[in-house]
Amino acid sequence: MKMKALCIALSLLAVPAVSLAQSPFDQLKKAASDTGKGTLEKKINAKLTDDARKNQCSFKSGTDVLEPGCDKKLKNLTNALVEAKKQLDAGGVKNYRFEVSGHTDSSGDAAKNKELSAKRAEVIVKELVSRGVPRAEIISVGRGSEQLLVKPDDTAAKKAKNRRYEIQVRL
Repeated sequence: MKMKALCIALSLLAVPAVSLAQSPFDQLKKAASDTGKGTLEKKINAKLTDDARKNQCSFKSGTDVLEPGCDKKLKNLTNALVEAKKQLDAGGVKNYRFEVSGHTDSSGDAAKNKELSAKRAEVIVKELVSRGVPRAEIISVGRGSEQLLVKPDDTAAKKAKNRRYEIQVRL
């Protein structure tokens, strides 16, 4: 009986040691998983940036109204998000969001530009949702002229490049 009690006591003492021995492995596993997710995030974001640049829709000046002729571009963007979703799902990534950010050139009032860029981003989100991207997986953000792509934007061509939207995945 005493021997059995001693064996049980020793086995209970050994359990925490086994847990501690697994802890570094679990930490390495998590770090590898996080590294893999980071690599996947960078890869997907590079592709989304490229697709968004190729498929820019124009807005009527000073408004959030799309110019005619954007249907094919929006279809291409939707396909890019669907492909990104497949990659994220295959990589076991959960709880991600696609962020559509709107940007303006530096002309005009900064507060109005920020508001306009938010409205334009939301227009793109609504278009993507109407084409099948789940609303719960996509957000819109107005950046105004905070992140100019081309500096200084002192020509019509440079201003046009800064009036854009971008799409990124956020993990």
